Amino acid sequence: MEHLFNIFIKSIFIDNMVFAYFLGMCSFLAVSKTVKTSMGLGIAVIFVMAITVPVNYLMNKYLLLPGALSWLDPSFATLDLSFLSFIMFIAVIASMTQLVEMVVEKFSPSLYNSLGIFLPLIAVNCAILGGSLFMQEREYETLAEATVFGLGSGIGWALAIVSVAAIRERLKYSDIPKPLRGLGIAFILTGLMGIAFMTFMGIKL
Repeated sequence: MEHLFNIFIKSIFIDNMVFAYFLGMCSFLAVSKTVKTSMGLGIAVIFVMAITVPVNYLMNKYLLLPGALSWLDPSFATLDLSFLSFIMFIAVIASMTQLVEMVVEKFSPSLYNSLGIFLPLIAVNCAILGGSLFMQEREYETLAEATVFGLGSGIGWALAIVSVAAIRERLKYSDIPKPLRGLGIAFILTGLMGIAFMTFMGIKL
């Protein structure tokens, strides 16, 4: 249990998808103008990552790895389908994103309209794919580890976009030089937040 807690905390603060790896910056910069829309997109990303990472873990373990299909027949023990990882991971992510889009459109049309094109673009959000690829690279041994990592990574991305959105809302009342208004100050703010999150690397896990 302690090991799972360590993975969870590390994926949120130390290996934050935005502030440590700068993944998913397109939708992060575009949507982080208001806390309300940022919260909606953050929840959608949490849901997608919490589902896709464990599903891709099972797919990787029982279908894609060298010898993974030996449970079907011993003759498949030498079969290696790992070259299909990218396309299979993206297919799972696209499916989950479509499900999230339909749910949001049905139950919160205002949020759906606010997010606009960035909701279906979760399917090509590199932070979502990055979660599955990091899971594969780190070779988590159990489904629980992969699930906790996916959930923590999603929460970390949501925490990043909501915190930056809150600051950007306050910056509207600040006297910012014209050349830095909008994306300019957002890039500077993201860099400073990334430096701030580096302090969490001192946490002993």
